[in-house]
Amino acid sequence: MNAPIVHGGGITAAAAIYGGEAEHWLDLSTGINPCPVPVPEIPMRAWHRLPDRHLIDQARAAAQSYYRSGDILPLPVPGTQSLIQLLPRLFDGGGKRVAILAPTYGEYERAFPMAGCSVDLIAGLDDVRADHAVVVIVNPNNPDGRIYAPERLVALSEEMKARGGVVIVDEAFGDTCPQMSLVPLASKMPNVLISRSFGKFFGLAGLRLGFVVAALPIVERIEGLLGPWAVSGPALSIAVDLLRSDIAPIQLRISDRAGALRKILDQGGLRIIGGTDLFALVDHKQAAQLHRHLCQHHILVRKFDYQPRWLRFGLTADTAGDQRLSDALQSYTS
Repeated sequence: MNAPIVHGGGITAAAAIYGGEAEHWLDLSTGINPCPVPVPEIPMRAWHRLPDRHLIDQARAAAQSYYRSGDILPLPVPGTQSLIQLLPRLFDGGGKRVAILAPTYGEYERAFPMAGCSVDLIAGLDDVRADHAVVVIVNPNNPDGRIYAPERLVALSEEMKARGGVVIVDEAFGDTCPQMSLVPLASKMPNVLISRSFGKFFGLAGLRLGFVVAALPIVERIEGLLGPWAVSGPALSIAVDLLRSDIAPIQLRISDRAGALRKILDQGGLRIIGGTDLFALVDHKQAAQLHRHLCQHHILVRKFDYQPRWLRFGLTADTAGDQRLSDALQSYTS
């Protein structure tokens, strides 16, 4: 079995090494909205009963409007991470050759070989070959924020469809750039699966909720693999309310926090080489030492085993967090 992928988070482990109470650390290691929206009131029946069909239907209709998916009703799933584990089975992936645009979220590279697939990590869409049965694209990409325009992905889907191939597009960070989403065009692409994260934008990652936008045969197969009641009633109830809410204040708050982060990193002499509104990627010749220095100040950022010069900084929640990060960066001496 492949070794586990190193992810963001892990405050408890960091605190065990560098001290301090985990709840007092500043966790900037994830790409999650640090200002979670207020959780709507959840009806008792959502807790008391198994998720009724009408609640699932309401969540799908709310997601259809929010994601602008046209005739497609997005399917709720228990977090997009759970979907990644199903992908090789979903497309009968055993023995197939899979192209993953890299570097990117590491769980894709881990999931397909575990199912007997051959994986090629490719640098760009021009590297997709005729023997690739599946292409995986994270768009916007994590961790560098690279974006492919919808029309380019439509062209790729046509190329793949002509030879029976499939395109998987992960739009986990797509809420802050909806104009780049492939979802509105999905109804014309039967060989494309698009996943969306709910928790990152709304700041509710612990809810473990995501949505899949794909043609009906793909959706029905996912439902069969997940089994009944895969998503909890409380999660569906929250999704219905928030997907129908005014998200402009959330977008404004994230934009404000992203601007503050970029300013702090710039003042700290760090070179930003990529990112999204929910994180910034920094290249630093002494990234490991800087990571350790920040940990000593009980601030956790994301480091990368495959690129030792990179650090990813998530957003701070407020000006107090800004000052704390700024002070730590200013105190660093190479």
